[in-house]
Amino acid sequence: MSRTARELAGHLGAELEGDPAALISGVASPESAGSNDLIYVDSAKHVGRAAKSAARCALLGPGIILPGKTQLRVARPKLAFAQAAAWLISAPALVRGVHATAVIAPTARLGPDAAVGPFAVIEEGAEIGQGEQIGAFCYVGRGARVGPRTILHPHVTLYAGAVLGREVVIHAGSVIGGDGFGYVFDGARHWKFPQVGSVEIGDQAEIGCNTCVDRGALDATRIGSGTMIDNLVQVAHNVHVGEHSVIAAQTGISGSSHIGDRAVIGGQVGIADHCRVEAGAIVGAQAGVPTGKTVRPGEVYWGTPARPMSKFKEQYAWLSRLSALGPKLRLLSRTDIAEED
Repeated sequence: MSRTARELAGHLGAELEGDPAALISGVASPESAGSNDLIYVDSAKHVGRAAKSAARCALLGPGIILPGKTQLRVARPKLAFAQAAAWLISAPALVRGVHATAVIAPTARLGPDAAVGPFAVIEEGAEIGQGEQIGAFCYVGRGARVGPRTILHPHVTLYAGAVLGREVVIHAGSVIGGDGFGYVFDGARHWKFPQVGSVEIGDQAEIGCNTCVDRGALDATRIGSGTMIDNLVQVAHNVHVGEHSVIAAQTGISGSSHIGDRAVIGGQVGIADHCRVEAGAIVGAQAGVPTGKTVRPGEVYWGTPARPMSKFKEQYAWLSRLSALGPKLRLLSRTDIAEED
C-alpha cells in the first residue's frame, strides 16, 4: 500500500520536512532500499549509509540532519519504523478457506472467515475465532479455544483445553499444552504427578518456532498479553509470565516460576523452579537463576549463579586477573613456608 509522506507523518505524529507528496510503499535497510522505501536513522554514525541510499524518505531522531531527503522527525526512529511497517505492509494470508483435506469434528465451531489449511485436524468441541488462520498440518485438541485473528503456522500443536487470546501468533513446530515434567519417586520407580491443568496465552502474544509451553499440573500455565517468546524456549508447568515481557531463544523456565511484566530474559538463560523475576528485571544471556531466587524489579542480573550486574563485573574482574596473580601467590606461599622453616 502506498502512502504519502504527509499521511505517514500524520499517522506517526512526526514532524515533516520536505516533500509532503512523496510516496512511500515499503520499508528497507539503507543499502537495499528503493526510491519509495522508508529508512530510519537513530544514530549520527549511520548518516553516511542513509545519505547514499536510494530512499527518498527517512525517519530521523532528534538532532540528526540528512540533506536532500524528505525527513520525518520523531523521538524514537526505530519504534516509528516498526509502526510504519505495520501500517504500510499487510502480511499475506497464511491460508484461505477450508482445505478439502482438513479434518474438522462436527462439534468444533469455526468463526466467520476462519481459514484451515491442508491436513489440519480440529477436534471435538474446539472453538476457532473469527478470521483465525490455521496452517497446514496443525492440530487443535478437544475443547481448545482460539481467539479472533490468531495465526497458527504449519505444524503447531494445541493440546486439549489450550486457550489462546486475540491476535496471537504461534510459529511452526510449537507445542502448547503438553504435559509438564513432574514425577514422584517411590524408591523403585517414578510416578507421574497429575498434569491436568490448563495453559492460557493472552492477547497479541507471539511464540517462536519449536517452543514448548506446558500445561499446569493442577492449575494453569499463563503467558501474559503482548509477551514475545523466541524460538526453542521451554516454559514448564505452572509458570506465569506477565505482560509485555521478552524471552530470547534457548531459555528454559522451570516449574512454578514467575516472570513479571516487562521483564527481559536473554538467550540460553536457565531459570530453576519457584523463582521470581520481578517486573522490569533483565536477566543477561546464559545466566543461571537458582531454585527459589528472586531477581528484584528493574535490576540487571548476570552470570551463574545470577547476581546483580555490579557484583558480577567486580567478581569477573578479579577472576580475569587470576592468571597474573598466580605467580605472586606461589611466591608468597613459598615465602611463608620458608619463614615457618
